[in-house]
Amino acid sequence: MKVYVINRKGRPLMPTTPRKARLLLKSGKAKIVRRTPFSIQLIYGSSGYTQPVNLGIDAGYENIGFSAVNENRELIGGELKMLKGISERITERRKYRRTRRNRLRHRKPRFSNRRIEKGWLAPSIQHKLDTHHRLIQKICRTLPVRTVTIEVAALDIQKIKNPTIVGEQYQYGEQYGFDNLREYILHRDGHKCQNPNCNNKTDKPILQVHHLGFWKNPPDRTDRPANLITLCTKCHTPKNHQKKGFLFGWQPKLKSFKGETFMTMVRWRLTEQGRYESTFGYITKGKRRELEIEKSHHNDAFVIAGGTTQTRVVKPLMLEQIRRNKRSLEQFYDAKYRDIRDGEIRSGGELSSGRRTRNTNLNGENLRQHRAHKVSTGRRAIKRKRYPYKQRDLVLFEGKAYEVIGMQNLGTRLSLKPDTNSKTKYKTAALSKVKPLKRRGGICEQQT
Repeated sequence: MKVYVINRKGRPLMPTTPRKARLLLKSGKAKIVRRTPFSIQLIYGSSGYTQPVNLGIDAGYENIGFSAVNENRELIGGELKMLKGISERITERRKYRRTRRNRLRHRKPRFSNRRIEKGWLAPSIQHKLDTHHRLIQKICRTLPVRTVTIEVAALDIQKIKNPTIVGEQYQYGEQYGFDNLREYILHRDGHKCQNPNCNNKTDKPILQVHHLGFWKNPPDRTDRPANLITLCTKCHTPKNHQKKGFLFGWQPKLKSFKGETFMTMVRWRLTEQGRYESTFGYITKGKRRELEIEKSHHNDAFVIAGGTTQTRVVKPLMLEQIRRNKRSLEQFYDAKYRDIRDGEIRSGGELSSGRRTRNTNLNGENLRQHRAHKVSTGRRAIKRKRYPYKQRDLVLFEGKAYEVIGMQNLGTRLSLKPDTNSKTKYKTAALSKVKPLKRRGGICEQQT
């Protein structure tokens, strides 16, 4: 275990031992400035001597591995679990905004005064990119990092076809650089027939590209990659296209290079100013095999940072990203009805009229006819003040630590996450009977 140190001016120094940190704190020569990772700041002047530290980042969709090493040992290492559900939150925000604006008849139309700035990214991708930046900056405030190396993808998808690709050419998406669409589809599917029950025993089968939506009404014969798949000549036959053939109505889940394409975008944004270096997964994999280290985000980051024979940290630092605050001031709760078909309680949205647009051809089944009596009425809840606790905070109640689910009764009671053995979904407690234990938000340590 290490205690990280910064000097009086805020510059990071080399970490120290817990014993020395306790003596500095006890004598009043240092103060605690950060809990995750645990860091102290010196109050007196110091020489400022540091050793060069290399930081390795295993970039990813859901988890980021990180490791910082010097010549002798690994100084910090672990994984960060990123926040999920950004797209769903944006959809919910759009729904509430649209409902609110529909009530304001006098509001001037604003659909024509929006513009997209150069370099814009979708919010879900921008969030992941910002999280990578935030984690790197957090570690650089803790340790005297000299170089940062980032693994951007398992392989260089575009360089497979075009070995000379450089610079801005990486920004053209997953199909850029292929001679034609057919070559892209074959490469995506690994030059293999995608029929799981294929009986073709030929060593070198002849492959063709099949349009998946040919059976739809109207037929979908577009050349979108999502509508194309690789089949061999024994599977791609007229007989299999008939109504009793397996191709009629077949809609398999296609492999996508979405992750690799996203990491290519991250690479360009993280390395465009030359601050960070980059590497690829196949390089990391080869070095990890040489060192006989098992696969994990933390271990990959250790290899990316240049780790070889350095002493490893005993316990990796496992971090997670938690939503800091729910900015929506208004919350809508749907009405509940008894379903006459099976007696279950369902929301009004589930038992809706099925109407989507004014065009009746697009309307779904009318499920309102299955509503029995109303169990609870719908309501709008408006948050009028900021509550003292938020989700994922830790509090002390009746001598035990609990995780907060939310606030109730205008902030007078808390919903607490019960024990794993409990049969109830949540436990409630009065605000006056709980004590704060730990505020959790942003990048913080995972709870075991």
